[in-house]
Amino acid sequence: MSAKGAFGFVAGGILGAAAGVVAGILLAPRSGAESRAMAADAMNDAWDTAVDSYERGSRVVSEKIGSRPGMDVTADELRAKVDLARERMEQLRDSLSDAVTTTSSQVQDVVNTAADKVVSATDAVAPASETQAEGVHVEVVDGNTEE
Repeated sequence: MSAKGAFGFVAGGILGAAAGVVAGILLAPRSGAESRAMAADAMNDAWDTAVDSYERGSRVVSEKIGSRPGMDVTADELRAKVDLARERMEQLRDSLSDAVTTTSSQVQDVVNTAADKVVSATDAVAPASETQAEGVHVEVVDGNTEE
């Protein structure tokens, strides 16, 4: 495109825009102040509609989330059951601990009694068998040797 063609295009665009503005002013059904007031009213109405829609939607969501009585009752029941299970587990742990302590002391008593009997039995047999063993031969066999 040449400089003359570009200048003609720009000049035509400016002239067309000016003609459109003049035609709009002369043929407009209302004055500029009225047109601006109508545009502002249309924007305010659109804004109010958007705000109302937002509030209505947020209220519906809040009602759906907030008003779940069945869920609250179920959660309370579950909490009560968990608390009851915890109490029962503590009771079982305490009784098991008591049982382990009692059994441990009983086992210790039996072991001490058995140890006392073994000591007394070895004391009774020891004087008679204090002779040295003769002719005892101990042979160590290595399991890794090849035959």
